Amino acid sequence: MLLNYQYRAAPDSNQKLELNAWLRICQYWYNKQLRDRFDWWENNRNSVNACPLICSLTDWREHPDFYSQKKQLPVLKEDLLKVGYSGELLDFTRVPSQRLQDVSKRVDACFSRFIKGDSNGNRSGKPRFKNAARYRTIRIEGQAITIERIEKNWLFLSFSKLDGWVKVRWHRALPDGFVLKNALLTKKTDGWYITICLEDPNIPVFTPDNIIPTWDNTLGLDAVLHEDDYLATSENTKLPALKSFRKSEKRLAKVSKRKSAKRKGS
Repeated sequence: MLLNYQYRAAPDSNQKLELNAWLRICQYWYNKQLRDRFDWWENNRNSVNACPLICSLTDWREHPDFYSQKKQLPVLKEDLLKVGYSGELLDFTRVPSQRLQDVSKRVDACFSRFIKGDSNGNRSGKPRFKNAARYRTIRIEGQAITIERIEKNWLFLSFSKLDGWVKVRWHRALPDGFVLKNALLTKKTDGWYITICLEDPNIPVFTPDNIIPTWDNTLGLDAVLHEDDYLATSENTKLPALKSFRKSEKRLAKVSKRKSAKRKGS
């Protein structure tokens, strides 16, 4: 069983700078892998009703997947990477390896849903490149998170490769017996938020029974529009309408009239 609890985080100035750098590097790594896959499809696809007049003398490049793209990370960490259109230098060694590998999983998942579809056969749209406004979340594994202490309404967490403790507003306690699986750090317009994912393998996952609808286990419902009833069933049962607005309409008119006569700000 999985549970998600979202809290508001309060990192200091240095931690915000480091987290913003993580987001920028992960965003660039996401777009780089996506562009690599799109380039492969453009260079290796052919029309169904025609054959190409030219062919390449060299062997076709293998299709980029999760493992082949993940192997590029050690090469990218050897030196600073310069972004062509902005000229900024990105240091991939600042971001933990698990974060970058999780980005590769995200790219592989969204591209597989675009090509193959999900378990039900439903295909997603073409993956889009992420700008700073669209790429706002970093996933951190539970092994890289340490709960340092709890003090009044604050929870102090430490993450690998992030200096200091991150303060989290502790507005509700976590249930007992659960294990910290991962956490999501999200940058929103009003600040940073952390979503803590808890797992308890002892609690079974609820799986609803596959019930075949028949005349005996089926109930028909119909909305009543012209009478005082709200709902009618196939068993000749009618539910009366509450009509809360009609009952309190006169009182609402008096309150509105009294409000309009008052001075603004009083």
